[in-house]
Amino acid sequence: MIDKELKQHVQSALDWEPSVDATDIGVSVDEGVVTLRGNVGSYMEKLTAERVVLRVYGVKALANDLVVHLVGGYERTDTELAQAALAALKWNTTVPNERVTVTVKGGEVTLNGTLDWPHQKDAAARAVRNLAGVTSVINSIIIQPRVKALDVQDKIEAAFKRSAQVDARRVNVTAQDGKVILSGNVHSWAERQEAERAAWAAPGVTQVENHLAVVP
Repeated sequence: MIDKELKQHVQSALDWEPSVDATDIGVSVDEGVVTLRGNVGSYMEKLTAERVVLRVYGVKALANDLVVHLVGGYERTDTELAQAALAALKWNTTVPNERVTVTVKGGEVTLNGTLDWPHQKDAAARAVRNLAGVTSVINSIIIQPRVKALDVQDKIEAAFKRSAQVDARRVNVTAQDGKVILSGNVHSWAERQEAERAAWAAPGVTQVENHLAVVP
C-alpha cells in the first residue's frame, strides 16, 4: 500500500470515530510510519486517536505528537487532580491499596510504586487517564512478582498457539530472569500488540522487549 492511500485510510478512520474530533488533527505518512499532529480536547481523545490509527491495515508504526488542550470546565489544579487520582486508585479493586503513589505537574500524572502483576499496573493507568484535567500519564510502576515461573517461555509460546490473533509460527520468544524478548514478524500492529499483551500475562514476567516487525 502506498503512503498516499494509507494516509486516506487513516484520515477516514479518524473521521469515522465519534469520540475523536479530527478537525485539528493532521496526518502524515512516510513508508508506513504515521505521524499525528495537532490538538485534541482530552488525554483520552489522544489515546483513542492512537488506538484507531494502529488498527488501520498497513500502519507499521505511529508517532503521536497530538497536544492536549483542555476545553473550558475541565481544568483542575494539580492538587485537585492528585486528590482525584488517589481516590480513583482507591476505588479500583484491581490495584492494591497504598502500593501506588501519585505525582502531578501541569496536568501530567506520574504513577510510582511496586506491584505484583502487569495487569495491576495497567489498571492503575486506566484508573487515572479518564480523569478530567489529565494531559498525560507516565506509568513508572515497577513489577516485582512474588513468585517466579521457571517455564515462562513455554507458557508464552503455548499462549500464542492458543490465540486466534497471533501466528505463533512467525514469533520467537526468549526469556531469562523475568525478561522476555519477542522477535520475528507479524501481519499487523494489532497482532504485534496482542503478542506483547500475551507475553505480559505470563506469571513471572517483569519486562517485555517487543522487536516484532510489522510486515503486512
